[in-house]
Amino acid sequence: MEVISGLFGLAFGGFWLVFVCLSGLLGVASTVLWIWVLVEVLTKETSEENTKLIWVLVIVLTGWIGALIYLFVRRPERVKKLGR
Repeated sequence: MEVISGLFGLAFGGFWLVFVCLSGLLGVASTVLWIWVLVEVLTKETSEENTKLIWVLVIVLTGWIGALIYLFVRRPERVKKLGR
């Protein structure tokens, strides 16, 4: 009986170790994405009509979700229009 409970504890502990490691990697990846997009907005977005200010506020206030919105909505439009 002790062997079974030991194996169960090892498997359950292994699950939590994998879960914590993957959560940590996801957190680091989302932070890197957020910083990368914020730097891109600050360096490449034009200041006309306050678009830079609006996008910085969206990204800062909504975190990685705002970064994804910028990447999929605004960035392709900006690259097509400005070429950068």
